Amino acid sequence: MARIFKLPAALLLAVSLTTGAPAASQDEPALTRIAFGSCIDQERPQPITAAIEAYRPDLFVFLGDNVYGDVAGGTVDNLRHAYDVQAHNADFARLLAAPRILAIWDDHDFGVNDGGGDFALKRQSEALFFDFWHVAADDPRRARDGLYASYSFGPAGKRVQVILLDMRYFRSPLRPTDERDAKGKERYLPDASPDKTMLGAAQWAWLKATLQDPADLRILASSIQVLADGHGYERWGNLPRERARLYRLLASSGDTPTMVISGDRHFAAFYRVSLGEGRSLLEVTSSSLNRPWTTADEQDPNQIGPVYSHENFGTIEIDWRARRATVAIRDIGGRPVGEQTLAFGD
Repeated sequence: MARIFKLPAALLLAVSLTTGAPAASQDEPALTRIAFGSCIDQERPQPITAAIEAYRPDLFVFLGDNVYGDVAGGTVDNLRHAYDVQAHNADFARLLAAPRILAIWDDHDFGVNDGGGDFALKRQSEALFFDFWHVAADDPRRARDGLYASYSFGPAGKRVQVILLDMRYFRSPLRPTDERDAKGKERYLPDASPDKTMLGAAQWAWLKATLQDPADLRILASSIQVLADGHGYERWGNLPRERARLYRLLASSGDTPTMVISGDRHFAAFYRVSLGEGRSLLEVTSSSLNRPWTTADEQDPNQIGPVYSHENFGTIEIDWRARRATVAIRDIGGRPVGEQTLAFGD
């Protein structure tokens, strides 16, 4: 059995945690430039990585489908091979130029398209993820189920918390559509069954506690879309009780400015919904780094502006003096093709 070529440890974030954000030092520089993206096929050219390297982010967040290695024949050999190819890709190495790297998985690096908690090989695929991303042998995540984690950066007053949700390991089966490829219900229908879960009990309890950690800006990373309502592919809205629970939790977790970053859809777009009492939630979907859905033309009731259906990555530029973050979708050359602003307030 071939051994995976691991990424250089010096290029990866050496922070491991399971129950909350690590204590950030007052001497640690504040983040001002964050980049993120999803859906990068190891078998295809990856020219967008040059633009990401030129952007020089302080942090890069991989939002899933970091390889395409769907399992076959009852083994994870395809996934193991996909990681090996990606590790030797010179373009992919450019993405590791960021001082810090965070990663979560989606379905194709989980091991099965649209896969969830009933995937029989999820523990094997989890081990491959840990090995590829150089997660230490004594990291607590290796001793429990799921990849979810939280990280904090910067001093008090300029502290950014990044919460990575695991949208695969625990998720209940989805309700299949009754009319495949029909507009708005292409693959799945909403299922309000009270016994269905998106995150699982342990991750829900962890998230509730994690949202109490001090932060001046919170970034919630979900590999699948949270706010979108206009399609029948994977999204939080497939389990509407679970999404309502998330909205209630965010609304009740203090007034820290919070945004969602997501991937999966092979196009980019902005979304916004109201959480009540004058609060709203902004989401930016950035996908794909090298296999876009070039014919995408989706209109969603929560969508802001048109979709961008070419190679793209997302960025967050934080102006701590002005107390605002500018969230952008950038094209293959690094040029912004759409922007939204999140104000921190006083």
